[in-house]
Amino acid sequence: MTGIILAGGESQRMGTDKAFLKVDGRPLIERVLQVFLSQFEQTILVTNTPERYEGFRVRVVKDVVDVKGPLTGIYSGLLHAGSDHCFVAACDMPFLNPRLISYLKEIAGDFDVVVPMVKGYPEPLHAVYHRRVLPVIREHLERGDGRISGLYERVRVRYLSETEITHFDPRMRSFVNLNTPAEYKEALCSDSECR
Repeated sequence: MTGIILAGGESQRMGTDKAFLKVDGRPLIERVLQVFLSQFEQTILVTNTPERYEGFRVRVVKDVVDVKGPLTGIYSGLLHAGSDHCFVAACDMPFLNPRLISYLKEIAGDFDVVVPMVKGYPEPLHAVYHRRVLPVIREHLERGDGRISGLYERVRVRYLSETEITHFDPRMRSFVNLNTPAEYKEALCSDSECR
């Protein structure tokens, strides 16, 4: 299986490049890469600023189409992947859980997408995608639609329940992503300070 890290966001709400913010003294991108390198035979990082990632042990690719949205990053990563199944996550997720990722890999089977459901919504940037969804994604992008909504209605999806997720990640920290200074501050504080 190939791991795909999306680092193409413009970080407008954060005001700085999220990938290089530090949590526990390490940049987010290093934390994510450590998990990916332990889980996948191949890791691809999708970004439109490849010069920032020189020196990392990862293949770096740029978006192949000029349509804003995470679907473009997923499409670009899948196009370059050497495996049929690919796990996709964002670069701003500091608490990825290897056991949960392993479970997603195990149950991927014949599904087009395996995606966790959190508070009633899918987590598309912590999911497994099969490369056979590429033509469907391409149709969306050709319409200028870079959103992920709508894709799942057209492919075979396995949704993970919160019960399944909490078996591996009781506090569901895997899905914490840092988009704003407030979210970053919360990620830095200890449990007692956050209450």
